[in-house]
Amino acid sequence: MTNALFYGDNLDVLRKAIPNESIDLIYLDPPFNSNASYNVLFRAPSGKQSQAQIEAFEDTWHWTADNGAELAFDEVMHSGNAEAANMLKAIRSFLGENDMMAYLTMMSVRLLELHRVLKSTGSMYLHCDPTASHYLKLLIDSVFGPRNFRTEIAWKRSSAHSDTKQGRRQHGRIHDTLFFYTKSEEWTWNPVYTPYDREYVDDFYRFVEAGTGRRYRLGDLTGPGGAAKGNPSYEVMGVTRFWRYSKEKMDELIGAGRIVQTSPGAVPAYKRYLDEMPGVPLQDVWSDIHPIGAQAQERLGYPTQKPLALLERILSASSNEGDLVLDPFCGCGTAVHAAEKLKRRWIGIDVTHLAIGLIERRLKDAFPAIKFDIHGTPKDFAGAEDLAKRDKFQFQWWAVGLANAVPYGGRKKGADTGIDGYYFCKPDGKKTQAGIVSVKGGETLHRDMVSDLRGVMEREEAPFALMITLRQPTAPMVKEAASAGFFDTPFGKFP
Repeated sequence: MTNALFYGDNLDVLRKAIPNESIDLIYLDPPFNSNASYNVLFRAPSGKQSQAQIEAFEDTWHWTADNGAELAFDEVMHSGNAEAANMLKAIRSFLGENDMMAYLTMMSVRLLELHRVLKSTGSMYLHCDPTASHYLKLLIDSVFGPRNFRTEIAWKRSSAHSDTKQGRRQHGRIHDTLFFYTKSEEWTWNPVYTPYDREYVDDFYRFVEAGTGRRYRLGDLTGPGGAAKGNPSYEVMGVTRFWRYSKEKMDELIGAGRIVQTSPGAVPAYKRYLDEMPGVPLQDVWSDIHPIGAQAQERLGYPTQKPLALLERILSASSNEGDLVLDPFCGCGTAVHAAEKLKRRWIGIDVTHLAIGLIERRLKDAFPAIKFDIHGTPKDFAGAEDLAKRDKFQFQWWAVGLANAVPYGGRKKGADTGIDGYYFCKPDGKKTQAGIVSVKGGETLHRDMVSDLRGVMEREEAPFALMITLRQPTAPMVKEAASAGFFDTPFGKFP
Protein backbone atom coordinates (compact mmCIF):
# COMPACT_ATOMS: atom_id res chain seq x y z
CA MET A 1 0.00 0.00 0.00
CA THR A 2 1.29 3.46 -0.91
CA ASN A 3 1.45 6.36 1.56
CA ALA A 4 -2.04 7.76 1.97
CA LEU A 5 -4.20 10.24 3.84
CA PHE A 6 -7.86 9.39 4.33
CA TYR A 7 -10.57 11.93 5.11
CA GLY A 8 -13.45 10.31 6.95
CA ASP A 9 -14.55 8.37 9.99
CA ASN A 10 -11.65 6.07 10.83
CA LEU A 11 -14.04 3.21 11.62
CA ASP A 12 -15.36 3.29 8.06
CA VAL A 13 -11.87 3.65 6.58
CA LEU A 14 -10.50 0.78 8.67
CA ARG A 15 -13.31 -1.52 7.56
CA LYS A 16 -13.30 -0.59 3.90
CA ALA A 17 -9.67 0.19 3.07
CA ILE A 18 -7.29 -1.53 5.52
CA PRO A 19 -6.72 -5.30 5.02
CA ASN A 20 -6.29 -7.84 7.80
CA GLU A 21 -2.82 -7.98 9.41
CA SER A 22 -1.31 -5.34 7.12
CA ILE A 23 -0.01 -2.81 9.68
CA ASP A 24 3.33 -3.05 11.50
CA LEU A 25 2.84 -0.24 14.01
CA ILE A 26 -0.18 1.74 15.21
CA TYR A 27 0.05 5.03 17.07
CA LEU A 28 -3.15 6.74 18.15
CA ASP A 29 -3.87 9.83 20.16
CA PRO A 30 -7.69 9.80 20.39
CA PRO A 31 -9.24 13.26 20.83
CA PHE A 32 -10.07 13.78 24.46
CA ASN A 33 -10.01 17.17 26.15
CA SER A 34 -7.78 16.80 29.20
CA ASN A 35 -8.46 20.41 30.21
CA ALA A 36 -12.21 19.94 30.55
CA SER A 37 -13.83 19.64 33.94
CA TYR A 38 -13.82 16.03 35.14
CA ASN A 39 -17.50 16.32 36.06
CA VAL A 40 -18.39 17.38 32.53
CA LEU A 41 -16.98 14.10 31.25
CA PHE A 42 -19.59 12.20 33.24
CA ARG A 43 -22.46 14.44 32.24
CA ALA A 44 -25.70 12.55 31.65
CA PRO A 45 -27.84 13.47 28.60
CA SER A 46 -30.22 15.44 30.83
CA GLY A 47 -27.44 17.33 32.61
CA LYS A 48 -27.08 21.09 32.35
CA GLN A 49 -23.96 23.16 32.04
CA SER A 50 -22.80 26.26 30.25
CA GLN A 51 -22.37 26.40 26.50
CA ALA A 52 -18.72 27.25 27.11
CA GLN A 53 -18.27 23.91 28.85
CA ILE A 54 -19.93 22.08 25.98
CA GLU A 55 -17.78 23.83 23.38
CA ALA A 56 -14.64 23.09 25.39
CA PHE A 57 -15.47 19.42 25.10
CA GLU A 58 -16.47 19.37 21.45
CA ASP A 59 -13.71 16.91 20.50
CA THR A 60 -15.32 14.07 22.42
CA TRP A 61 -18.28 11.89 21.64
CA HIS A 62 -21.58 12.23 23.51
CA TRP A 63 -24.18 9.64 24.52
CA THR A 64 -27.36 10.64 22.68
CA ALA A 65 -30.11 8.70 21.01
CA ASP A 66 -28.98 9.47 17.48
CA ASN A 67 -25.16 9.72 17.48
CA GLY A 68 -24.33 6.04 17.06
CA ALA A 69 -23.05 5.25 20.56
CA GLU A 70 -25.79 2.68 21.17
CA LEU A 71 -25.18 1.14 17.75
CA ALA A 72 -21.44 0.92 18.47
CA PHE A 73 -22.20 -0.73 21.81
CA ASP A 74 -24.39 -3.30 20.05
CA GLU A 75 -21.62 -3.99 17.52
CA VAL A 76 -19.18 -4.79 20.31
CA MET A 77 -21.77 -7.08 21.93
CA HIS A 78 -22.04 -9.04 18.66
CA SER A 79 -18.37 -8.81 17.64
CA GLY A 80 -17.52 -12.36 18.63
CA ASN A 81 -14.99 -11.08 21.19
CA ALA A 82 -16.60 -12.17 24.46
CA GLU A 83 -13.92 -10.51 26.59
CA ALA A 84 -14.45 -7.11 24.96
CA ALA A 85 -18.23 -7.44 25.14
CA ASN A 86 -18.23 -8.43 28.82
CA MET A 87 -15.79 -5.67 29.73
CA LEU A 88 -17.75 -2.95 27.95
CA LYS A 89 -21.00 -4.19 29.47
CA ALA A 90 -19.45 -4.12 32.96
CA ILE A 91 -18.15 -0.58 32.46
CA ARG A 92 -21.59 0.57 31.28
CA SER A 93 -23.22 -0.90 34.38
CA PHE A 94 -20.78 1.14 36.45
CA LEU A 95 -20.72 4.44 34.54
CA GLY A 96 -24.22 4.61 33.15
CA GLU A 97 -24.96 6.50 29.93
CA ASN A 98 -22.87 9.64 29.71
CA ASP A 99 -20.11 11.19 27.63
CA MET A 100 -17.41 9.01 29.14
CA MET A 101 -19.35 5.87 28.29
CA ALA A 102 -19.94 7.11 24.73
CA TYR A 103 -16.22 7.77 24.36
CA LEU A 104 -15.29 4.31 25.64
CA THR A 105 -17.89 2.62 23.46
CA MET A 106 -16.65 4.40 20.34
CA MET A 107 -13.09 3.47 21.27
CA SER A 108 -13.99 -0.19 21.85
CA VAL A 109 -15.37 -0.75 18.39
CA ARG A 110 -12.29 0.90 16.90
CA LEU A 111 -9.87 -1.11 19.04
CA LEU A 112 -11.40 -4.28 17.62
CA GLU A 113 -10.66 -3.05 14.09
CA LEU A 114 -7.14 -1.93 15.01
CA HIS A 115 -6.43 -5.39 16.41
CA ARG A 116 -7.68 -6.92 13.15
CA VAL A 117 -5.43 -4.86 10.88
CA LEU A 118 -2.29 -5.23 13.03
CA LYS A 119 0.26 -7.86 12.01
CA SER A 120 1.01 -10.68 14.44
CA THR A 121 4.44 -9.10 15.03
CA GLY A 122 2.98 -5.59 15.26
CA SER A 123 2.76 -3.11 18.13
CA MET A 124 0.32 -0.42 19.23
CA TYR A 125 0.91 2.74 21.27
CA LEU A 126 -2.19 4.50 22.61
CA HIS A 127 -1.65 8.05 23.88
CA CYS A 128 -4.02 9.35 26.56
CA ASP A 129 -4.22 11.33 29.79
CA PRO A 130 -5.19 10.24 33.33
CA THR A 131 -8.83 11.21 32.84
CA ALA A 132 -9.72 8.03 30.95
CA SER A 133 -6.51 5.99 30.93
CA HIS A 134 -7.69 3.44 33.51
CA TYR A 135 -10.83 2.64 31.52
CA LEU A 136 -8.92 2.49 28.24
CA LYS A 137 -6.41 0.03 29.65
CA LEU A 138 -9.21 -2.32 30.67
CA LEU A 139 -10.64 -2.12 27.17
CA ILE A 140 -7.27 -2.74 25.49
CA ASP A 141 -6.66 -5.69 27.81
CA SER A 142 -9.97 -7.17 26.72
CA VAL A 143 -9.14 -6.79 23.00
CA PHE A 144 -5.38 -7.46 22.88
CA GLY A 145 -5.16 -9.68 25.95
CA PRO A 146 -3.52 -8.69 29.25
CA ARG A 147 -0.50 -10.90 28.43
CA ASN A 148 0.29 -8.60 25.49
CA PHE A 149 0.56 -5.47 27.62
CA ARG A 150 4.21 -4.37 27.55
CA THR A 151 4.70 -0.92 29.11
CA GLU A 152 2.90 2.05 30.59
CA ILE A 153 5.01 5.04 29.58
CA ALA A 154 4.76 8.38 31.38
CA TRP A 155 5.72 11.30 29.14
CA LYS A 156 6.36 14.53 31.01
CA ARG A 157 4.51 16.95 28.75
CA SER A 158 4.85 20.16 30.81
CA SER A 159 6.80 21.70 33.64
CA ALA A 160 5.45 22.13 37.16
CA HIS A 161 2.25 24.12 37.65
CA SER A 162 2.58 27.06 40.04
CA ASP A 163 -1.12 27.53 40.81
CA THR A 164 -1.16 26.69 44.52
CA LYS A 165 -1.80 30.35 45.33
CA GLN A 166 -4.85 30.18 43.09
CA GLY A 167 -6.33 27.53 45.36
CA ARG A 168 -5.21 24.26 43.74
CA ARG A 169 -5.53 21.48 46.32
CA GLN A 170 -4.11 18.49 44.46
CA HIS A 171 -0.92 17.41 42.73
CA GLY A 172 -0.07 19.07 39.46
CA ARG A 173 -0.76 16.95 36.35
CA ILE A 174 2.25 17.16 34.09
CA HIS A 175 2.33 13.83 32.25
CA ASP A 176 0.54 11.91 29.55
CA THR A 177 0.30 8.13 29.43
CA LEU A 178 1.22 5.88 26.52
CA PHE A 179 0.13 2.24 26.63
CA PHE A 180 2.40 -0.07 24.64
CA TYR A 181 0.80 -3.36 23.54
CA THR A 182 1.79 -6.04 21.08
CA LYS A 183 -0.40 -8.54 19.25
CA SER A 184 1.66 -11.60 20.20
CA GLU A 185 4.74 -12.81 22.05
CA GLU A 186 6.93 -11.87 19.05
CA TRP A 187 7.25 -8.24 18.06
CA THR A 188 9.63 -5.78 16.42
CA TRP A 189 11.97 -4.17 18.95
CA ASN A 190 14.99 -1.96 18.38
CA PRO A 191 16.73 -0.89 21.62
CA VAL A 192 16.80 2.87 22.13
CA TYR A 193 19.36 4.53 24.38
CA THR A 194 19.36 7.95 26.02
CA PRO A 195 22.46 9.93 27.04
CA TYR A 196 23.90 9.55 30.54
CA ASP A 197 23.13 12.46 32.81
CA ARG A 198 25.96 14.73 33.92
CA GLU A 199 25.96 13.52 37.52
CA TYR A 200 26.38 9.90 36.40
CA VAL A 201 29.23 10.81 34.05
CA ASP A 202 31.03 12.80 36.74
CA ASP A 203 30.65 9.99 39.27
CA PHE A 204 31.55 6.99 37.13
CA TYR A 205 33.68 8.32 34.25
CA ARG A 206 36.05 10.31 36.42
CA PHE A 207 39.23 9.73 34.40
CA VAL A 208 40.25 11.75 31.35
CA GLU A 209 42.81 10.32 28.95
CA ALA A 210 45.78 12.59 28.37
CA GLY A 211 46.18 13.65 24.77
CA THR A 212 42.73 12.59 23.58
CA GLY A 213 40.52 14.06 26.30
CA ARG A 214 38.37 10.90 26.25
CA ARG A 215 36.53 10.10 29.47
CA TYR A 216 36.78 6.56 30.83
CA ARG A 217 36.14 4.38 33.86
CA LEU A 218 38.04 1.34 35.10
CA GLY A 219 36.55 -2.12 34.68
CA ASP A 220 37.42 -5.38 36.44
CA LEU A 221 39.63 -7.77 34.42
CA THR A 222 39.59 -10.74 36.81
CA GLY A 223 37.65 -13.83 35.87
CA PRO A 224 34.65 -14.44 38.15
CA GLY A 225 34.66 -17.96 39.56
CA GLY A 226 38.41 -18.44 39.03
CA ALA A 227 39.60 -21.84 37.84
CA ALA A 228 36.19 -23.42 38.49
CA LYS A 229 34.79 -21.33 35.63
CA GLY A 230 37.73 -22.09 33.33
CA ASN A 231 39.43 -18.71 33.65
CA PRO A 232 43.19 -18.74 32.83
CA SER A 233 45.79 -17.79 35.41
CA TYR A 234 48.94 -15.85 34.46
CA GLU A 235 50.96 -12.76 35.35
CA VAL A 236 50.04 -9.29 34.07
CA MET A 237 52.17 -6.28 35.03
CA GLY A 238 53.61 -8.18 38.01
CA VAL A 239 50.19 -9.37 39.27
CA THR A 240 49.02 -12.98 39.00
CA ARG A 241 45.30 -13.60 38.97
CA PHE A 242 42.61 -15.59 37.19
CA TRP A 243 41.68 -13.37 34.26
CA ARG A 244 38.58 -13.16 32.09
CA TYR A 245 40.69 -13.00 28.87
CA SER A 246 43.26 -15.33 27.34
CA LYS A 247 46.91 -14.21 27.51
CA GLU A 248 46.88 -13.51 23.77
CA LYS A 249 43.82 -11.28 24.11
CA MET A 250 45.31 -9.56 27.16
CA ASP A 251 48.52 -8.77 25.28
CA GLU A 252 46.44 -7.35 22.45
CA LEU A 253 44.54 -5.06 24.86
CA ILE A 254 47.80 -3.93 26.49
CA GLY A 255 49.22 -3.10 23.07
CA ALA A 256 46.10 -1.05 22.30
CA GLY A 257 46.50 0.94 25.50
CA ARG A 258 43.28 -0.43 27.03
CA ILE A 259 44.89 -1.83 30.23
CA VAL A 260 45.80 0.51 33.10
CA GLN A 261 47.73 -0.09 36.31
CA THR A 262 47.01 2.84 38.61
CA SER A 263 50.05 2.17 40.85
CA PRO A 264 52.84 -0.45 41.13
CA GLY A 265 51.38 -3.71 42.42
CA ALA A 266 47.79 -2.66 41.80
CA VAL A 267 45.53 -5.05 39.93
CA PRO A 268 45.40 -3.96 36.27
CA ALA A 269 42.03 -2.65 35.07
CA TYR A 270 40.28 -2.22 31.73
CA LYS A 271 39.59 1.22 30.22
CA ARG A 272 35.87 1.62 29.38
CA TYR A 273 35.49 4.77 27.28
CA LEU A 274 32.34 6.85 27.67
CA ASP A 275 32.09 7.49 23.92
CA GLU A 276 31.94 3.74 23.26
CA MET A 277 28.93 3.18 25.51
CA PRO A 278 25.47 3.33 23.90
CA GLY A 279 23.87 5.20 26.80
CA VAL A 280 21.04 4.32 29.17
CA PRO A 281 18.49 1.81 27.82
CA LEU A 282 15.15 3.60 27.40
CA GLN A 283 12.99 3.42 30.54
CA ASP A 284 9.25 4.01 31.03
CA VAL A 285 9.49 7.63 32.23
CA TRP A 286 10.30 10.05 29.41
CA SER A 287 11.27 13.47 30.70
CA ASP A 288 13.86 14.33 28.06
CA ILE A 289 11.44 15.13 25.22
CA HIS A 290 10.01 18.57 25.83
CA PRO A 291 6.58 19.81 24.69
CA ILE A 292 6.41 22.18 21.74
CA GLY A 293 7.09 25.73 22.89
CA ALA A 294 5.09 28.74 21.81
CA GLN A 295 7.89 29.90 19.50
CA ALA A 296 9.04 26.47 18.32
CA GLN A 297 9.66 26.16 14.60
CA GLU A 298 7.62 22.95 14.35
CA ARG A 299 4.58 24.49 16.06
CA LEU A 300 1.53 24.48 13.77
CA GLY A 301 -1.06 25.92 16.13
CA TYR A 302 -2.86 22.59 16.49
CA PRO A 303 -4.13 22.27 20.08
CA THR A 304 -2.92 18.71 20.77
CA GLN A 305 0.22 18.69 18.60
CA LYS A 306 2.90 16.30 19.87
CA PRO A 307 6.67 16.81 19.40
CA LEU A 308 8.20 15.13 16.37
CA ALA A 309 10.92 13.68 18.61
CA LEU A 310 8.30 11.77 20.61
CA LEU A 311 6.99 9.98 17.52
CA GLU A 312 10.49 9.39 16.16
CA ARG A 313 11.35 7.57 19.39
CA ILE A 314 8.26 5.34 19.17
CA LEU A 315 8.79 4.52 15.50
CA SER A 316 12.50 3.88 15.97
CA ALA A 317 11.87 1.41 18.79
CA SER A 318 8.94 -0.50 17.30
CA SER A 319 9.33 -0.47 13.52
CA ASN A 320 11.91 -0.81 10.77
CA GLU A 321 12.48 0.95 7.46
CA GLY A 322 9.80 0.00 4.98
CA ASP A 323 7.27 -0.98 7.68
CA LEU A 324 3.71 0.35 7.47
CA VAL A 325 2.66 2.78 10.21
CA LEU A 326 -0.99 3.73 10.88
CA ASP A 327 -2.31 6.76 12.76
CA PRO A 328 -6.14 6.60 12.79
CA PHE A 329 -6.51 9.98 14.56
CA CYS A 330 -3.73 11.78 12.72
CA GLY A 331 -4.64 15.38 13.66
CA CYS A 332 -1.79 17.57 12.44
CA GLY A 333 0.22 14.61 11.14
CA THR A 334 3.18 14.28 13.50
CA ALA A 335 3.17 10.47 13.25
CA VAL A 336 3.11 10.43 9.44
CA HIS A 337 5.80 13.15 9.37
CA ALA A 338 8.01 10.97 11.58
CA ALA A 339 7.26 7.92 9.43
CA GLU A 340 8.27 9.72 6.23
CA LYS A 341 11.44 11.05 7.88
CA LEU A 342 12.43 7.57 9.11
CA LYS A 343 11.62 5.89 5.76
CA ARG A 344 8.54 4.03 6.91
CA ARG A 345 5.37 3.72 4.83
CA TRP A 346 2.34 5.34 6.42
CA ILE A 347 -1.44 5.79 6.51
CA GLY A 348 -3.13 8.71 8.25
CA ILE A 349 -6.88 9.09 8.88
CA ASP A 350 -8.78 12.12 10.17
CA VAL A 351 -12.40 13.19 10.21
CA THR A 352 -11.77 16.87 9.36
CA HIS A 353 -10.62 18.50 6.15
CA LEU A 354 -8.78 20.97 8.38
CA ALA A 355 -6.45 18.20 9.51
CA ILE A 356 -6.00 16.66 6.06
CA GLY A 357 -5.17 20.04 4.52
CA LEU A 358 -2.77 20.87 7.35
CA ILE A 359 -0.94 17.55 6.98
CA GLU A 360 -0.71 17.93 3.20
CA ARG A 361 0.99 21.32 3.57
CA ARG A 362 3.20 20.09 6.38
CA LEU A 363 4.49 17.12 4.40
CA LYS A 364 5.08 19.09 1.22
CA ASP A 365 6.96 21.78 3.15
CA ALA A 366 9.17 19.19 4.88
CA PHE A 367 9.62 16.85 1.90
CA PRO A 368 9.21 18.81 -1.36
CA ALA A 369 9.52 15.72 -3.58
CA ILE A 370 7.04 13.62 -1.56
CA LYS A 371 4.24 11.68 -3.26
CA PHE A 372 1.16 10.32 -1.51
CA ASP A 373 -2.52 9.70 -2.14
CA ILE A 374 -5.43 11.56 -0.57
CA HIS A 375 -8.74 9.72 -0.32
CA GLY A 376 -12.17 11.08 0.56
CA THR A 377 -11.69 14.72 -0.42
CA PRO A 378 -13.61 16.32 -3.32
CA LYS A 379 -12.01 15.59 -6.68
CA ASP A 380 -14.43 17.54 -8.86
CA PHE A 381 -17.13 20.21 -8.70
CA ALA A 382 -19.87 17.73 -7.84
CA GLY A 383 -17.84 16.48 -4.86
CA ALA A 384 -17.23 20.02 -3.65
CA GLU A 385 -20.91 20.88 -4.02
CA ASP A 386 -21.90 17.77 -2.08
CA LEU A 387 -19.49 18.61 0.74
CA ALA A 388 -20.82 22.18 0.95
CA LYS A 389 -24.36 20.85 1.33
CA ARG A 390 -23.43 18.24 3.95
CA ASP A 391 -21.13 20.29 6.20
CA LYS A 392 -20.34 23.94 5.59
CA PHE A 393 -17.50 23.95 8.10
CA GLN A 394 -15.76 21.00 6.46
CA PHE A 395 -16.25 22.73 3.10
CA GLN A 396 -14.70 25.92 4.45
CA TRP A 397 -11.70 24.06 5.86
CA TRP A 398 -11.23 22.15 2.61
CA ALA A 399 -11.50 25.31 0.49
CA VAL A 400 -9.07 27.21 2.71
CA GLY A 401 -6.65 24.31 2.27
CA LEU A 402 -6.98 24.53 -1.51
CA ALA A 403 -5.58 28.05 -1.32
CA ASN A 404 -2.70 26.83 0.85
CA ALA A 405 -4.04 29.10 3.57
CA VAL A 406 -4.34 28.54 7.32
CA PRO A 407 -7.83 28.01 8.79
CA TYR A 408 -8.95 30.61 11.32
CA GLY A 409 -9.81 29.71 14.89
CA GLY A 410 -8.26 26.25 15.08
CA ARG A 411 -10.80 23.45 15.09
CA LYS A 412 -13.67 25.22 16.81
CA LYS A 413 -16.84 26.14 14.99
CA GLY A 414 -17.29 29.53 16.60
CA ALA A 415 -19.30 32.63 15.77
CA ASP A 416 -18.87 34.05 12.28
CA THR A 417 -16.22 36.77 12.33
CA GLY A 418 -16.08 37.12 8.56
CA ILE A 419 -12.73 35.34 8.59
CA ASP A 420 -12.33 31.71 7.55
CA GLY A 421 -8.57 31.69 7.19
CA TYR A 422 -5.37 33.62 6.62
CA TYR A 423 -3.18 33.56 3.56
CA PHE A 424 0.50 34.29 4.23
CA CYS A 425 2.73 35.51 1.44
CA LYS A 426 5.64 37.82 0.64
CA PRO A 427 4.38 40.05 -2.18
CA ASP A 428 7.62 42.07 -2.17
CA GLY A 429 9.74 38.94 -1.67
CA LYS A 430 10.84 40.15 1.78
CA LYS A 431 8.14 40.87 4.36
CA THR A 432 5.46 38.28 5.17
CA GLN A 433 1.93 39.64 5.04
CA ALA A 434 -1.30 37.99 6.16
CA GLY A 435 -4.37 38.37 4.01
CA ILE A 436 -7.87 37.37 5.09
CA VAL A 437 -9.65 34.41 3.47
CA SER A 438 -13.44 34.18 3.24
CA VAL A 439 -15.26 31.13 1.84
CA LYS A 440 -18.77 31.15 0.37
CA GLY A 441 -20.32 27.75 -0.30
CA GLY A 442 -23.81 27.00 -1.55
CA GLU A 443 -25.45 30.31 -0.67
CA THR A 444 -26.55 32.81 -3.30
CA LEU A 445 -23.82 35.32 -4.03
CA HIS A 446 -24.33 39.08 -3.93
CA ARG A 447 -22.32 42.30 -3.88
CA ASP A 448 -22.71 42.90 -0.14
CA MET A 449 -20.55 39.87 0.57
CA VAL A 450 -17.60 41.67 -0.98
CA SER A 451 -18.33 44.96 0.76
CA ASP A 452 -18.65 43.12 4.07
CA LEU A 453 -15.31 41.43 3.45
CA ARG A 454 -13.81 44.82 2.62
CA GLY A 455 -15.00 46.04 6.01
CA VAL A 456 -13.41 43.06 7.75
CA MET A 457 -10.18 43.67 5.86
CA GLU A 458 -10.10 47.30 7.00
CA ARG A 459 -11.03 46.36 10.56
CA GLU A 460 -8.19 43.84 10.72
CA GLU A 461 -5.80 46.16 8.87
CA ALA A 462 -5.04 43.34 6.43
CA PRO A 463 -3.25 44.22 3.16
CA PHE A 464 -5.68 42.15 1.07
CA ALA A 465 -8.58 39.71 1.27
CA LEU A 466 -9.20 36.55 -0.73
CA MET A 467 -12.74 35.33 -1.36
CA ILE A 468 -13.27 31.72 -2.47
CA THR A 469 -16.70 30.94 -3.91
CA LEU A 470 -18.33 27.71 -5.02
CA ARG A 471 -20.28 29.61 -7.71
CA GLN A 472 -18.96 32.13 -10.21
CA PRO A 473 -18.91 35.61 -8.62
CA THR A 474 -21.42 38.09 -10.01
CA ALA A 475 -20.41 41.15 -12.02
CA PRO A 476 -21.38 43.52 -9.16
CA MET A 477 -19.11 41.50 -6.85
CA VAL A 478 -16.17 41.91 -9.20
CA LYS A 479 -16.91 45.63 -9.54
CA GLU A 480 -17.08 46.03 -5.77
CA ALA A 481 -13.74 44.26 -5.38
CA ALA A 482 -12.10 46.52 -7.96
CA SER A 483 -13.43 49.61 -6.17
CA ALA A 484 -11.32 48.68 -3.15
CA GLY A 485 -8.16 49.13 -5.18
CA PHE A 486 -5.60 46.64 -6.41
CA PHE A 487 -3.05 44.46 -4.70
CA ASP A 488 0.39 44.30 -6.30
CA THR A 489 2.16 40.94 -6.52
CA PRO A 490 5.05 39.58 -8.61
CA PHE A 491 2.32 37.90 -10.72
CA GLY A 492 0.43 41.07 -11.47
CA LYS A 493 -2.26 43.28 -9.98
CA PHE A 494 -5.46 41.86 -8.52
CA PRO A 495 -8.65 43.69 -7.48
